[in-house]
Amino acid sequence: MSFTIYPAIDMRGGKCVRLLQGDYNQETIYGDSPFEMAKKFADEGASWIHMVDLDGAKDGKRVNDASVIQAAKELKAQIQIGGGIRTEEDIAHYLENGISRVIIGSIAVSKPDFATEMIRKYGSKIAVGLDAKNGYVATHGWLNTSEVKAVELGKRFADAGAETFIFTDIATDGMLSGPNIDAVRQLAEETRKSVIASGGVSELADLTSLKEFYVDGVTGVIIGKAIYEGRFTVKEALGEVK
Repeated sequence: MSFTIYPAIDMRGGKCVRLLQGDYNQETIYGDSPFEMAKKFADEGASWIHMVDLDGAKDGKRVNDASVIQAAKELKAQIQIGGGIRTEEDIAHYLENGISRVIIGSIAVSKPDFATEMIRKYGSKIAVGLDAKNGYVATHGWLNTSEVKAVELGKRFADAGAETFIFTDIATDGMLSGPNIDAVRQLAEETRKSVIASGGVSELADLTSLKEFYVDGVTGVIIGKAIYEGRFTVKEALGEVK
């Protein structure tokens, strides 16, 4: 396994959008078709694509799943999906339709026993999304901040068998200010599992900096705004971490 680039597609109202620090009132639309965006990324060489159902995250149910399933069925790239996944039915729905990895976030905080059960049942097909504000986990589309520390929750799920974590520092997300490498590295070291960094990437050098900690468990990075703003392409990002 090598350091993996995950171009991101955030879906809202059937379109590709980006939010600034998770704020639903600060939205930029980048495309009318999530599937066409996914195809573009796959054509540029992406082996994985990260998709998020923002409507689902806010409403607590699947909303934009048709685009996700179309991408999984028609593209060579593997798909991971987060947002609006609250039940085992949601998880099974995606896995039975070709999605490679399902991300559980809010329910990891609100229903940790259920999350543990899903991790034990579905194994590596489940990733735990830890979105943090000042070290504490935020839930429900980042609208709420819990009293649970991201590292402590990560350790709990690592003990339950979780193999992959996605760590987002909300303070850096969409800001193009550079990733919070220390926090990502700490989570990898504390859990001894695979951690995918998310938020803040602004230049190719950020990818190189993250890849330095591959041996510590930082195995990939999710990139959104930097690609959409034309700072570099998916192809250039893949070349940077070869």
